[in-house]
Amino acid sequence: MNTEKMTAALLYGEKDLRIESVNKPQINEGEVLVKIRAATTCGTDLKIFQRGYVNRVIAIPTIFGHEWAGDVVEVGDGVSSLSKGTRIRAGNSAPCLRCKMCQKGRFNLCEDMLWLWGAYAEYIRVPARTILVNSQEIPENTTYEEAALAEPLACVLHGAEEAGVALGDTVVIVGAGPIGLLHMLLAKKIGVERVVICDVAEERLKFAEKLGADATINVSRKEPVDAVRALTDGDGADVVIEAIGLPTTWEQSLKMVSKGGTVLEFGGCTPGSRIKVDAELLHYDEVTVMGAFHATPTHFKKALNLITSRTLNVKPLITERMPLTRIKDAFNDLVSSKSNLKIAIIP
Repeated sequence: MNTEKMTAALLYGEKDLRIESVNKPQINEGEVLVKIRAATTCGTDLKIFQRGYVNRVIAIPTIFGHEWAGDVVEVGDGVSSLSKGTRIRAGNSAPCLRCKMCQKGRFNLCEDMLWLWGAYAEYIRVPARTILVNSQEIPENTTYEEAALAEPLACVLHGAEEAGVALGDTVVIVGAGPIGLLHMLLAKKIGVERVVICDVAEERLKFAEKLGADATINVSRKEPVDAVRALTDGDGADVVIEAIGLPTTWEQSLKMVSKGGTVLEFGGCTPGSRIKVDAELLHYDEVTVMGAFHATPTHFKKALNLITSRTLNVKPLITERMPLTRIKDAFNDLVSSKSNLKIAIIP
């Protein structure tokens, strides 16, 4: 039995987050143990912390957190692709490659997905399947913090591909948090004509402008649907991306899209949420309404490449750094502050 201890942040329920000493993970054949060097905060973790609900990929109590990067410190028997000292990041999911969804190429919807949580800790055990299908070495020109952001960027890549964001589009993004800003940075690189961002926080909107937003709408001061219509000569946007996760903003996004356009409902709502959709919008205007969940291993690889090649500069999204011992402060700040984006947790 392993008696060596490590420090970890355990989530027990709504706003019940504690720092505890727990057994250091022991690795088995085909696995590696990684010393975490940076783990970034995520909207998914924040929602679980705020709302006290449990989604289908994590059960509490647990060590949570899933955006991370670190160094391999132990290598299990049978692992030849990694060695001690290798700088890696790994996705929080590893599809089975065998189920019906995987056979269709819908790897993000795998029916036997292996999920990997536990980044808010000193060490994390990386399973053999994760090493095989969803892990990457980090080049020396990339910081651990930057590499950790490959996870949210992978999800954004998946969403943009599904929505068909294209050269010359007008894109409206509802929400100027980290995900909304990643959608904006990607859309600008794709070559869209214009990106409009909506939010209630003036600080975030100003930050979005610094990063390249063509227009911003403070929805606490302007009616957002009218403002979007005014900016698009009454037509609406080619693509609307909801990046908050509230039924009200999901429905609001449907009123901002143009004929033949696409609404990507990207932000996850509380389980059990319902929205109303105008049937005429779907039938007569041929509007596509879709969701996008998580990402595939290919998206994770592409995301890290975009970061390491400096095609996308994700550094500005990390606005604060805190030690693991202040993890509860970090989440309280994210709940109360309108300006904090990503916080890098350093074990």
